[in-house]
Amino acid sequence: MAIVEETAGGVVSRTAEEAEMAPARKSGFRRRLSRFLHNRLAVAGTLVLLFLLLVAMLVPWIAPYPDDVADSLNFDAVLAPPSLQHLMGTDEVGRDVLTRVMFGARWSLAMAAIVLGIAVTLGVPLGLCAGYYGGVLEQILMRLTDGFSAVPALVLALAITVLLGPSLLNAMVAIGFVWWRGFARIAHGQTLSKKQETYVVVARSLGASDLHVMFREILPNISSPLFVSLALNAGYAVLTGTALSFLGAGARPPTPEWGQMVASSRNYLPQGWWASLFPGLAIFVTVVSFNLLGDGLRDYFSEE
Repeated sequence: MAIVEETAGGVVSRTAEEAEMAPARKSGFRRRLSRFLHNRLAVAGTLVLLFLLLVAMLVPWIAPYPDDVADSLNFDAVLAPPSLQHLMGTDEVGRDVLTRVMFGARWSLAMAAIVLGIAVTLGVPLGLCAGYYGGVLEQILMRLTDGFSAVPALVLALAITVLLGPSLLNAMVAIGFVWWRGFARIAHGQTLSKKQETYVVVARSLGASDLHVMFREILPNISSPLFVSLALNAGYAVLTGTALSFLGAGARPPTPEWGQMVASSRNYLPQGWWASLFPGLAIFVTVVSFNLLGDGLRDYFSEE
């Protein structure tokens, strides 16, 4: 029995056996996942981040010297080089660097989560309102965004942290209040392109409220670029947080935060290179992994 199929090139007739042997088309999710998995660097970055997350959750039980996370002293092992006993060596007061790097993963991942949580909570609603309502409100909100964008993120975060007082929590809050502007721009631009779509017009005609249209109709359809931006900005948020700690405006000793570890060990270079090198490598690997994940998400959400 012949099966007639209409294609872009015309009408094609195939037998039932040929139709059964033809490969089934992949669903949208499977096509996207296939694109993501073919990006080997993105997969590698994702695996590294999952490993860091696992370490952060299990570190109290898997760290070789859990007591070294606090202000402990071990003068018999001051600046001991890497060895079987201390795989990453020890710092200036004899604490195990590997243990402190592992605990530092908690602070860095928490930094990314809190900073981006604040930034999305502030930026996305502002961008949605500006794009949806337009007019004077749009001009006010976007000029406010431009004003914040005129100041470098690190400088503005440093100023806010100094006003609030140097601490890791204040650094997270400061960076979050700086980082919202990028998400506001994305939400604003995407809302301008979506608010005239058919599903939005239909929702309005059915009497849906503005909040319903913005957050139930438009927001789910602009989530793809927001997810990509989240992954890309997570690495930069970690980098900015560690920079604040390095400058003395973030984590305070003896908190095992990577930027603070690099700052406290830099005075012992080049003899004690390991005490600064391994926290620096942790920062580098984390930031690059977030960027690779963002690149993979861009492939995943890209339209064919």
